[in-house]
Amino acid sequence: MPLPGPYRRRGPSSPAPTGRGPTWPTPVARTRCGYCARSRTCWTLTTSSTGASCALRPRGCLEMALSDYQRDMEGCSRCSSCKWVPFNQIKSWRFAKNCPSICRYNFHAYSGSGRMIIGLSLLTGRSELNDHVAEIVYRCQLCGACDTACKVYRDDIDLTEVLLELRSHCVEQGFLMVEHMATIDALKREDNVLGEPKAKRGEWAEGLPLKDINRERCEVLFHAGCRYSYDPDLRETVRGAARLLLEAGLEVGIAGAEESCCGGRAYELGYRGEAENYAEDLLSRVKASGARILVTPCADGYAHFRYLYPRMGKELPCEVLHITQLLERLVSEGRLRFREEVPLLLTYHDPCHLGRMGEPFLGEWKGDKLQRPMSMKRSGRKGVYEAPRNLIRALPGAELVEMERIREYAWCCGAGGGVYEAFPDFASWTARERIEEALATGAEGLATACPWCVRVLRDAAQEMGAELPVYDLVDLALEAAGIAERERV
Repeated sequence: MPLPGPYRRRGPSSPAPTGRGPTWPTPVARTRCGYCARSRTCWTLTTSSTGASCALRPRGCLEMALSDYQRDMEGCSRCSSCKWVPFNQIKSWRFAKNCPSICRYNFHAYSGSGRMIIGLSLLTGRSELNDHVAEIVYRCQLCGACDTACKVYRDDIDLTEVLLELRSHCVEQGFLMVEHMATIDALKREDNVLGEPKAKRGEWAEGLPLKDINRERCEVLFHAGCRYSYDPDLRETVRGAARLLLEAGLEVGIAGAEESCCGGRAYELGYRGEAENYAEDLLSRVKASGARILVTPCADGYAHFRYLYPRMGKELPCEVLHITQLLERLVSEGRLRFREEVPLLLTYHDPCHLGRMGEPFLGEWKGDKLQRPMSMKRSGRKGVYEAPRNLIRALPGAELVEMERIREYAWCCGAGGGVYEAFPDFASWTARERIEEALATGAEGLATACPWCVRVLRDAAQEMGAELPVYDLVDLALEAAGIAERERV
C-alpha cells in the first residue's frame, strides 16, 4: 500500500527493456536489506529465510554508510559558512549567498550544516526519518556549493558525500519521492531519465556521417546524453556539436539507439547500483569501440565519467573531455577556425557538474581522518572553467563580462539533484535568481555549456519576460564557424 503523502515504499521492478543496455531484473522478495536499494545486482539473489538480508552483497557497490560519515557530522563547526560565498569573494550583499535551498527556505535545516545535524540525529537515534525530514533531504540540487565553501575553512569534512549518503539512507528506508520513482522507472523502461523511447535515442544523428560503434571502431566516441538526445529544442545543438568535430577532421562514432544514460541522476537520487550498471555498460562500449577520446556535451555525464566512474572502479580507458574542452583544443591547434562575427556581450554561467562537481576522482577516502598530510578531496577548484571562457574569447566580435558568483562559487541553475522533477517551482526560482544576476552585468546574452542549464534558464528568462537570450556555447561556435549558415542554405 502506498504511504500517505508524496512518498511511498519501493515497489516491484518494471519489466526489463530489450536491447543491449543494462538489464533490470524483478526482485525475488521484498526485503529490508539496505543493499537492495543500492544495487539491482542483488535483487536477483536468493534472500535469507527471514527476508532480512541478501545472501550476497553487490559486487563493487559503493558500500559507505551513514555511520562512515559520523566524524564529518560531529565535526561540523555550525559556522554557517556553507550558506555563503567565501567572504573574501563576495562582491555585493545581493549575490552573497551560494546555497539555493537555504536562500529559498530560510531555515537552518535546509543548509548543508542543517542536513549534517539531521544525519547525525538519525544516526544516533535522537530522531526518526519521516516524510518531512525526507523532503528536506531532497529539496537540494546537490550543486556542491556548500561543500566548496566549507572546504575553504575545513579540509576534513566531505559535505557532499554526507548529502548523497542521506539520500541513499532515505531509499533504504523506503522514503522515496513519487517523481523520483518515475525517473527510475523511466530508466528501467527506456534507459533514459526522460522516459522517451530507447529506439529513438539516435534519431538526432540522422544524415550525419558518423560511425556506428556497434559495428565499427572509431577515434572519438560521442556520448550525447539523455537531454540532448530527446529535447527537440536542443536537437540542432547536439547535431552541431557533432558537425564541429567532423569539420575538424575527426573520426566520430556514436552508439545511436544503444546509447544509455550515464546513470548519474540515479546515483544522485540514492540508487547507487543503477549508476554502477550503467558504468559497466559504457565501459564495455568504450573498450569495444577502440576510442581514444570520449567526448560529451552533457555536463552531468562529464562529471560522472570523470569522478563517479573511477570511484566505482570503472575508470574509462580513454581521455574523457567535455565538448568545450575538445573544441578549445581544436581551435588552438588550428583544426577548427572561427571566421564569422558573433558581436555579442556575453556572460557565462558555470554549470555545477562541469565546474566544481566536474573535478577528477582523486582517490578513495574511506572515512580516514588521521592522514597527515591530508589526502586531497573535492574542493571545486579543479573543474572545467577556462575552456568555455577561452571559447567565448575566440569568437570573433564577442566579449565576456562576468557575473559576481562564478567558477567554483557559481550559483546553481536549479535543475540538479532531482529538484527539476520533484520541485519544479524551486528549480524555477533558482533559475530566475541566476537570470537576475546575469541581467545585472548588462550582458546581451547568457552562455552556458549544459543542456539542463540551457533548458531551465531559458524557461526562467521567458517566465520573467527578460530580454536575455540563453545560448548553448555549441550554438555560438556553430555561428562563428559558419556551419549554422551552411545548414540553413
